[in-house]
Amino acid sequence: MRRKGDLPQKTCAACARPFAWRRKWARDWDSVRYCSERCRRGAKSPGAKG
Repeated sequence: MRRKGDLPQKTCAACARPFAWRRKWARDWDSVRYCSERCRRGAKSPGAKG
């Protein structure tokens, strides 16, 4: 079992906040770019702010 602080982290492409690995992203961690569904949706609309 890993501690929460030992998990890999990335920076969200929309809001620039750091987010940690989650089990549901295990298979496609390399392609994850956004910390949440809200950031993912907001990045696609042209006038959105993070």
